[in-house]
Amino acid sequence: MLSELEYPFDAELILQKKKSLRRRLLEEKTARITKKIAILGGSTTSDIRKILELFLLNNGIEPVFYESEYAQYWQDVMFDNPELVSFAPDLIYIHTSTRNIREFPTVRTTAQDVEHMLAAAYQPFEQMWDRIAAQYHCPVIQNNFEQPFYRLLGNRDVSDIHGKLNFTNRLNELFYRYAQAHDNFYIQDINYLASCYGLTSWADPYYWHMYKYALAVPAIPELAWNLSNIIKSIYGKNKKALVLDLDNTLWGGIVGDDGPENIEIGQETPTAQLYSEFQHYIREHADLGILLNIDSKNDRENALAGLNRPDSVLHPDDFLVIKANWEPKDRNLVQIAQEINIGTDSLVFVDDNPAERHIVKSQVPGAAVPEMTVPEHYITDLDRAGYFEVTSLSGDDLSRNEMYKANLRRAHQEASFTDYREYLLSLQMKAEILPFAPMYMARIAQLTNKSNQFNLTTLRCSQADIERYAADPAYITLYGKLSDCFGDNGVVSVVFGHVDSADSAVFHIDLWLMSCRVLKRGMETAMMDTLVSRCMERGISQIRGYYYPTAKNKMVREFYKEQGFTKASEDTDGNTVWQLSLENGYVPRNDVIQVNK
Repeated sequence: MLSELEYPFDAELILQKKKSLRRRLLEEKTARITKKIAILGGSTTSDIRKILELFLLNNGIEPVFYESEYAQYWQDVMFDNPELVSFAPDLIYIHTSTRNIREFPTVRTTAQDVEHMLAAAYQPFEQMWDRIAAQYHCPVIQNNFEQPFYRLLGNRDVSDIHGKLNFTNRLNELFYRYAQAHDNFYIQDINYLASCYGLTSWADPYYWHMYKYALAVPAIPELAWNLSNIIKSIYGKNKKALVLDLDNTLWGGIVGDDGPENIEIGQETPTAQLYSEFQHYIREHADLGILLNIDSKNDRENALAGLNRPDSVLHPDDFLVIKANWEPKDRNLVQIAQEINIGTDSLVFVDDNPAERHIVKSQVPGAAVPEMTVPEHYITDLDRAGYFEVTSLSGDDLSRNEMYKANLRRAHQEASFTDYREYLLSLQMKAEILPFAPMYMARIAQLTNKSNQFNLTTLRCSQADIERYAADPAYITLYGKLSDCFGDNGVVSVVFGHVDSADSAVFHIDLWLMSCRVLKRGMETAMMDTLVSRCMERGISQIRGYYYPTAKNKMVREFYKEQGFTKASEDTDGNTVWQLSLENGYVPRNDVIQVNK
């Protein structure tokens, strides 16, 4: 990854050096997923595309672009532009702005006519979005509208039905209602971006009248950065966990020197209030499913004393792992990742000390290390970096911290058993293994984009893809939920594939994945038994599985062999094809999980 493309970035440098940055990115030996992205613009988009490409490449996504002609975004969709149809986008981004609102009310417009104008401005967008859903079955990212750059009615403009501000806000609200009612539809909030950047600068008319850019060219990196965060979140490139320092990060002062009673936290001083506000911000991440951990150079007793202060927002129970010791922080970071069973590239390390940040950045490749400036800006330092952009929020997300805590309790229980099968039986596991269901579509899509270690083909799917497979009679789809005496793990495994179009007796497994938090508990065997049962019900006599090696999925290289398959072929890249014959029947293997199917 290039540091020039990490937040906070120098927008002017990126615009000046975009060609050399692109060249350096393409020279990197980095595994990336390829996605076809259509940019449909109501204004000029060429530099937006170029800068967006840089941020996506830096985040492991290699984009292939289709770019509409100037202001032809609606026509391209509604009249089935052959070039767009043949492009078959994986994602469509609609770059419109207040400049694309054709008519605003005036002070002479009647209230009834204002309503007609609002419907006339909104309906073409809804028609376009519905057409995309029917034709392309792909995620859509739609800009909302930034505020007009002048107020004819002054402060009254926002409340009077004749005001441009009022009209724009009402139009935005219609966009939000559509987003709330439709999965795979995402709003890029350029209204917020413009306000943060400064509306006067963002909407500088010079760039519109000179180049037909709806925003100032210097602001393009901000827009492209924000857009890239949405895209990387859709395709599972978000971080998963925060690893936090304590002294002068979660509170002011050094607990070992000052004592827990003298650290800055609570409401007694302005500085204490700053740290309490930051703790509130961190605590809210746990509700999103972000895993919270501590990595502090401290005696554990002192660290816990600081967290146990009654006026502390965060307490020991809010964290999965607390490493408070005198070991190097980069080593602690690696151990934390191992204990909670995620990759170090899923971690965000937050520390006020630049020396510690430098060591972690150099010794733990892939871990995000934000530049923390001063306590007043800790929240914006993290928030603007977009590590945890939310594009979906499932029930599993809301309970993820509890799931991982339960996993740690399972690990402690495992250590007390000498017979592993007896340990598995002691968990009293129950599984629900059924065809894809509407309530789990978002979670299933999320898993396909997040799971890397136990993932045979690493096929990445949008929710629209998952819904299409579920509706196709040629496909067999299964999700697996697992619960035990420690709690519910949620949806943890996904298998789907299709019947061979030339031979209905052959079934191809397109994707098989499982969350790392339930590895080696027999869930893979329970899924296999159910998949075979569904295949045999349809008269299938042969199952073919595929393994495509990546840097992270070596652990499942022999998975199909362990499930009784025989290897049919292997190419020079290590891609393997496996076969399982059902002609002589199949003996179920699961004997530790009670399955509801």
